[in-house]
Amino acid sequence: MLTLFGSGHRYCDGVSRRSFLKIGGLAMGGLGLPELLRAEARGAASGGSSNKSVIMIYLTGGLSHQDTFDLKPDAPDEIRGEFKPIATRVPGVQVGELLPRMAASIDKVAVLRSVVGLRDEHSSFQNITGYPMDVSQREGKPHFGSVVSKVQGPRNAVVPPFIDLFPTMQHKPYNTPGPGHLGLIHGAARMDGDDLALLKQTEVAPARFTGRKQLLNQFDQFRRAVDTVEVGGMESVYRRAFDVLATSRVAQALDVEREDPKLRDRYGIGSSKHLGDGAPMWNDQLLIARRLVEAGARCVTVAYGFWDTHGNNFGHLRNHLPLFDQGISALVEDIYARGLDQDVTVVVWGEFGRSPKINKDAGRDHWAPVNGTLLAGGGMKVGQVIGATDKLGGAAASHPIHYHDVLATVYHNLGIDPHSFVQDKSGRPIPILPGTATPIAELV
Repeated sequence: MLTLFGSGHRYCDGVSRRSFLKIGGLAMGGLGLPELLRAEARGAASGGSSNKSVIMIYLTGGLSHQDTFDLKPDAPDEIRGEFKPIATRVPGVQVGELLPRMAASIDKVAVLRSVVGLRDEHSSFQNITGYPMDVSQREGKPHFGSVVSKVQGPRNAVVPPFIDLFPTMQHKPYNTPGPGHLGLIHGAARMDGDDLALLKQTEVAPARFTGRKQLLNQFDQFRRAVDTVEVGGMESVYRRAFDVLATSRVAQALDVEREDPKLRDRYGIGSSKHLGDGAPMWNDQLLIARRLVEAGARCVTVAYGFWDTHGNNFGHLRNHLPLFDQGISALVEDIYARGLDQDVTVVVWGEFGRSPKINKDAGRDHWAPVNGTLLAGGGMKVGQVIGATDKLGGAAASHPIHYHDVLATVYHNLGIDPHSFVQDKSGRPIPILPGTATPIAELV
């Protein structure tokens, strides 16, 4: 991508830098618009025209499964907790009393109560790449959205295939993993900070946009002077890149003010303020995620809430589960109401569960042996509970489901063989998931 440098100036971090303009490009995880358009052509050539997509919601810190979707009302006091189970729309299935809206929409959800294989590790890497953080970083394991971008390319010429709504969080391992060995071209389009400003055309003054067009004309003259095959072939790509900048498809998807106010209220707006060292409960982002997959994104990831409740577990959940209940149920219902349930998979999970025993601070500690996960849409067989934990909620008592199998199910729903390989930057074949990973038979 051509970079033209302007005058130097000093930022607030004290580092002197030069302002720059990447012609026709959006600096989103390395995925510029010219590269996006090239990827579109590659995707079309490889049959990447599927309309399947996924919204993955990562619950930073690890949500208490015993107080939400796997209550143990007959357990001793030091295990049971303060919340009572309530009936749901599916006979025989109960959830916690703070989740009445999820109870009403549980027929559209598959509840996995016996997810195993996760490490006691406060990071998003296992959920997002399928590997622990040290393995992911050492071996360059990519974000699953980067795999989707590599294998299938864009669905729409002006919408990146992989869009990440994770904010930058204080606890660094919570933050979104990179594209690893697939390279920056398959990194996430980050919808945060300066990237959002660049996408919103109203924030780019017409004079500046005209100036960029003039710079493209200068590049055109340079191309004619050099007259190489590679540079010559870039003309139409950069021309189309400016056409993309002149459109507003992604910006409109990000603008929830365009949505029916009643539906936005149904989601619950939430707040962009971070909780603890994790993510905010910004329900607008759940609505934005749905709007983005409708606009053409293949993969959208959201970091949501903070659930590391070592102390005051029950007070924290009383304060925050009602908004969780509102937002997640609204997203699920919205996917089905709009007829997207065959194409859009929704995944809701965290890095581990919480300990069966309540500690001295009325909290629950980390618990990696078993965890819960919610799945919806994707043409799956929903309205069921798969797996069970023991009477204390501390181990899988039946049908243990490895977390690799959850990711394998997501890939399967997208039309990607989880046992296939992708080529890294050097052309070497790399397995997407371990060979033991298998889509969950009861769902697919």
